[in-house]
Amino acid sequence: MVPGIQTLLGANPSADSITVFLKDLVQHSNTSLTVPDVKSYSDAVYFNYYPLGISFLFIPQNGYKPAGGLKLEDLQVDSLVLDSINIYNAPKPKATTTKTTTSNRTAELAFSTYPMSQWNLSLSPEASASNESSIEISFTSNGKDFVSCLGEPDRKGGGAGPSSGSIGIWCEWLKHGIMVEFGGDEARGPQAWERGKDAIWRVITVFPPKQE
Repeated sequence: MVPGIQTLLGANPSADSITVFLKDLVQHSNTSLTVPDVKSYSDAVYFNYYPLGISFLFIPQNGYKPAGGLKLEDLQVDSLVLDSINIYNAPKPKATTTKTTTSNRTAELAFSTYPMSQWNLSLSPEASASNESSIEISFTSNGKDFVSCLGEPDRKGGGAGPSSGSIGIWCEWLKHGIMVEFGGDEARGPQAWERGKDAIWRVITVFPPKQE
């Protein structure tokens, strides 16, 4: 049985659950499972699977401090624990006669869209607005969809400043362990929060639920 994405949290990179999850993800994509692009720092190690639209953030444990620029084979994988997961929804570029803006972070542009057309995240029913135990997510899920199910976010930000240079709006629900960053013109600029209900998700981060 393929594990749910949230059940991977707390695992180390060599865990069977992560391997099974990634192999299943490949079946829904037009790519093959390759070695991740590793970015190592003393307090964090990223495993980036660009063709699969997913990134794993591992935190070193037991005093382990990885050097920068390490390759996968150089890591002490047993001393790494999965702390959060980023899932990407790369928007299709709109036809335009003007240059595209540089507001999207360059690193994120390398990620393809997560290959699952529909997938679920488990929720804490008592903390959700609709008493649901899960939320179904698709390529077109927008701000209204998330808020109607999850309720008002515990934290939110972004959207300020001119459209060409601002950060897209984001919302975080601590009790569910879910953060959503929104993309498109609806998520940027001074009126971003008024238009945000129509903004499509760009990055979803899954982390262990927290109490406020």
